[in-house]
Amino acid sequence: MPSKRTARIGALTVAAVCSTVSAVVLTTPAQADTVHIHDIQGTTRTSPLAGAKVSDVPGIVTGVRTYGSSKGFWLQDPTPDADPATSEGVFVFTSSAPKVAVGDSVTVTGTISEYVPGGASTGNQSVTEVTKPTVTVVSSGNAVPAATVVDARSVPDDYAPAGDTAAGGSVNALALEPATYALDYYESLEGMNVQVADTRVVTATDPYTELWVTVKPHEHATLRGGTVYGSYTSQNTGRIQIQSLGATADFPAANVGDKLAGTTAGPLDYNQFGGYTLVANQLGTLQKGGLERETTRKQSRGELAVATYNVENLDPGDGTFAAHASAIVNNLNSPDIVSLEEIQDNNGATDDGTVAADQTVNKLIDAIVAAGGPTYQWRSIDPVNDQDGGEPGGNIRQVFLFNPERVSFTDRAGGDSATAVGVTKVHGKAQLTASPGRVDPANEAWKSSRKPLAGEFVFRGHTVFVIANHLNSKGGDQGLTAQYQPPARSSEVQRHAQATVVNAFVDEILKTQKNADVIALGDMNDFEFSDTAKILEGDGELWSAIKSLPKSQRYTYDYQGNAQVLDQILVSPSIRKGCDLAYDSVHINSEFSDQISDHDPQVLRFRP
Repeated sequence: MPSKRTARIGALTVAAVCSTVSAVVLTTPAQADTVHIHDIQGTTRTSPLAGAKVSDVPGIVTGVRTYGSSKGFWLQDPTPDADPATSEGVFVFTSSAPKVAVGDSVTVTGTISEYVPGGASTGNQSVTEVTKPTVTVVSSGNAVPAATVVDARSVPDDYAPAGDTAAGGSVNALALEPATYALDYYESLEGMNVQVADTRVVTATDPYTELWVTVKPHEHATLRGGTVYGSYTSQNTGRIQIQSLGATADFPAANVGDKLAGTTAGPLDYNQFGGYTLVANQLGTLQKGGLERETTRKQSRGELAVATYNVENLDPGDGTFAAHASAIVNNLNSPDIVSLEEIQDNNGATDDGTVAADQTVNKLIDAIVAAGGPTYQWRSIDPVNDQDGGEPGGNIRQVFLFNPERVSFTDRAGGDSATAVGVTKVHGKAQLTASPGRVDPANEAWKSSRKPLAGEFVFRGHTVFVIANHLNSKGGDQGLTAQYQPPARSSEVQRHAQATVVNAFVDEILKTQKNADVIALGDMNDFEFSDTAKILEGDGELWSAIKSLPKSQRYTYDYQGNAQVLDQILVSPSIRKGCDLAYDSVHINSEFSDQISDHDPQVLRFRP
């Protein structure tokens, strides 16, 4: 998953710029004296009047947006029809600050458009809008139509209908069934004034002044207040995004498990970054849940502790070194081996050919020592400039930290950015041809992506092979609220190819030494139930140890209201069968608004 801080271009991109983009054009003229908002919205996701000009559409202004690229207001008909599939609200896109106020009774003349936030290539659903409007204020100070209550009873448990195969899997032309499918229910309220009450926060406030709540408190709940995403068919229908029409300074800094007490109300929008969003002109009162960062136990003398931690584009200019160091020393209890992902080069995103990251790593090690931790040593291989994806110029890579007082690294010359590490047999044991070394770096599977880093470690006389990974991100996948159902996951193609390469390398080690201790870990950018994980696991060469946890505890990342697994530690049969394996997903980041990374670190303890 791309970083929340780097993947987003802006917080508000709904209904921006050209009103005719992604429009479905209808040439039949509308009858001005009979057109109401429910006629514009229709009974499908796209308006039957798209492309047509309508005149004197009446309604009450329920919300005004004067900022961002999507300036305009929401209009709602106070006299709804009897059809639950037809929304009574619509967004009027004015492009400049609108000259109306909430409670104004107005008539609007303009052109009906279907705008796809982010563009058609995203696969997003469209927003029905009135564009190029002429607005006449009839009266002011009117009562706003009562907000429709969105709660556990009103939102269906089934998520979405299957898309029309004749339309490439799109649900756009299907008749809405708001009593059957959650996405149809939300679509039937598009643009209307809605409200939720006493909702639990399931994704913390992010840098873009938004959070997620659930109206279904018992839906796949975690022990810490989140909502687990446990399969492709359990999308969690109670999730809804909350933004604010007020000042961003007034938006609450909420953590997972906090509550928005009382009523949160406003128009229901749809945007590029999460789909259906309650844009609140009334926010509930934040009640803190008291969530605290976790601390894993210290490994015993005979246990090897191995961790993975995505430090999110760490470079020397960041101000998070002390916090990361404290997390490693205090929350992770100084693991013996730490695989770090997203270590950037010495000048971060400056794209000047710099690839070395010694300043970045040494600054972190110094901070760890200052926090009372061990003096870690480290190993890595610099990538070829701008060939490993991530932020342009950043040259992210995986790095091994290890505590030399507890574990030793077997250095074997020959590893570089372009040379593939191999496996040989020496005295009946598997051995890497280079340590550290990169796994098949020339393979097309790693194009514009991080290459795995392999190394040999020795703990109490036992060799342990560790392979650090950062697989292809989910960038480009269609969202859960896409018009295509089920949504396409295009990024899987490369990730599956990468998983195949990693599994083949592990298989080579195990064919050379059946009982070898092998760990493949890192930011796998995919779920423990995914085909990526299945390919990594293969025919038993590896097993994702996070599956040793109860399902309610399986998450390392929180995205759009879904607590999910992206980071994994997979182990070979000799480790799994030892019956002394302990796994911990240490929740210090993903659930908090003041996170220093968007990933939680993982720790595995076992006795080699």
